[in-house]
Amino acid sequence: MNLSVGIVGLPNVGKSTLFNALLKKQIAYVANYPFATIEPNVGVVPVPDPRLEVLAKITAEEILKPFDFAQGGQVQDDKSKWPPIVPATVKFVDIAGLVKGAAEGAGLGNKFLSHIREVSVIAHVVRAFTDDNIIREGSSDPENDYATIQTELILADLQTLEKSKIKNQKSKTQVKNQNEIIDKIIEGLNTGQAVRTMKFSDEEQEFVNTLFLLTAKPEIVVLNVSEDEYTLVNIEPLVERYANLFQISREKIIVLCAKIESELSELSEEEQKQYLKDLGFPNSGLERLTKKAYESLGLISFLTAGEKEVRAWTIRRGTTALAASGTIHTDFMKKFIKAEVVSYDDFVKFGGWKGTREKGKARLEGKDYIMQDGDVIEFKIGS
Repeated sequence: MNLSVGIVGLPNVGKSTLFNALLKKQIAYVANYPFATIEPNVGVVPVPDPRLEVLAKITAEEILKPFDFAQGGQVQDDKSKWPPIVPATVKFVDIAGLVKGAAEGAGLGNKFLSHIREVSVIAHVVRAFTDDNIIREGSSDPENDYATIQTELILADLQTLEKSKIKNQKSKTQVKNQNEIIDKIIEGLNTGQAVRTMKFSDEEQEFVNTLFLLTAKPEIVVLNVSEDEYTLVNIEPLVERYANLFQISREKIIVLCAKIESELSELSEEEQKQYLKDLGFPNSGLERLTKKAYESLGLISFLTAGEKEVRAWTIRRGTTALAASGTIHTDFMKKFIKAEVVSYDDFVKFGGWKGTREKGKARLEGKDYIMQDGDVIEFKIGS
């Protein structure tokens, strides 16, 4: 599953700082002037999933238990004896700052808009901090900043739709229904409504998907606040305030401080945990942003645990066991027999495959089984 998150916003709102923090190294070019990021910077990072380490410990104990007793029970804490851990990944794309007039080409806007078209989710960074040392390029306040980007995306979609209508008019194919759908979308866009919020029948939605419209993409609003405001007690009031201000669902908003995330990225894993603990946060901005991206696309992970590796695989919610097997290898779908399934909680509670089988918690499911988040799976494949 190729999950790509495009980080967008006006110049100097903290996009590249956040990108660097998420990658935990200085990849994006950060500079205090507009258009510092000319080409999109792309980085693939692991999706944090604490379940993987737990499964690796259990698998090591299960496989190496005879040696574990002989060596005084050290396998669980000796990571060198664990099977390799392979997390799911997410691709972050740092897209240069858009400005007012981008849809008409201002600030290399057309080029940057094309990069947005290629991502799965838009992470719109909005500047909600004050710093006189950082230039505001086309930025005034969070409400207007958010509206500026939305307007540019809507204008770009209107251009796309007008081109589609012209193409349809030249076609010899019957396209009346398609043009009616396009007119319906144009009407909504002209009132400031994003395509993602519009209602379509299943048949209409199928056609809408072929248009690859920018405002049809799931959106996450990343509110970049100051260090002083970045406290656990402030999160809910900030979300409530800006959800009302932007007139969007509160579920779309995450609050973070890119500067603090940048500082975290310079620390060791243990130091990061302590820093977050001191701040009162249970996890980092990366974890919350990735989780929100998963939720936006309706994604879940199933897990595999064996001697060769412990791994998370990303699929869409509602995926069947047959389709899920194809994410491991396409041949699995052709040779699929059954899927042995254990819930993550049972796998941990009963100590792995052997324990869950003895307790009757491991079950065989057919190709139509609907996968659940955290299912631990072993596919039975024919020769």
